[in-house]
Amino acid sequence: MNTTIRLSRRAFSTTTTACSKVGKQTLRVPIGVEITQTPYTIESPPPPSHRSASVELAVKGPLGALSMPLLPFVQVAVQGEAAKRTLSVTVAEPEERKQKAMWGTTRRLVEGLVEGVTEGFVVPIRLVGVGYRAAVENGQVSLKLGHSHPVVEPIPEGVTVAVPAPQRLVLSGIDKQKVTQFAANIRKHRPPEPYNQKGVFVGDETIRKKEGKKR
Repeated sequence: MNTTIRLSRRAFSTTTTACSKVGKQTLRVPIGVEITQTPYTIESPPPPSHRSASVELAVKGPLGALSMPLLPFVQVAVQGEAAKRTLSVTVAEPEERKQKAMWGTTRRLVEGLVEGVTEGFVVPIRLVGVGYRAAVENGQVSLKLGHSHPVVEPIPEGVTVAVPAPQRLVLSGIDKQKVTQFAANIRKHRPPEPYNQKGVFVGDETIRKKEGKKR
């Protein structure tokens, strides 16, 4: 079953205390999911966040496979067998600020990989406005958003787009970052505005209505 990503404007806590609490939580590994670790092959040129990586963590499940690099001070271990397998993330120096922060971040990312290959992610999009419409044509999303011409966004590899109604799109895929980034790319062409409540709304996004200036 796909997981619908709900987007909101709540502040995200980045404190090291919160990250370490998340990092300590074990993660259940569903049956049918394979987790392997191999030496990380540096890309050319590597993204800044990957330059210090030493190991690549690969997660394979019913819906596909995903991977991510691990920093040298991060360790991922799988314990147990069959339905009782769990995954834990640890760092070499839990009290060191950077490692403590990456502890929780890595735990969240690994959880996203497991969820992606087993359930996938779904992001619904609503187009609110007179004449606003969407269509999929030749591997692209064509959007009529009140501009003088349609807006076109190429659909990235690994993302599927359905248009159940002219003013509704449903994005899906196993890579959470790809799905949410594509949703953001579509939204930027007509962000929701507070006066007429028009725009591209992602997930269960809402916006408080503002009254226009009275003359």
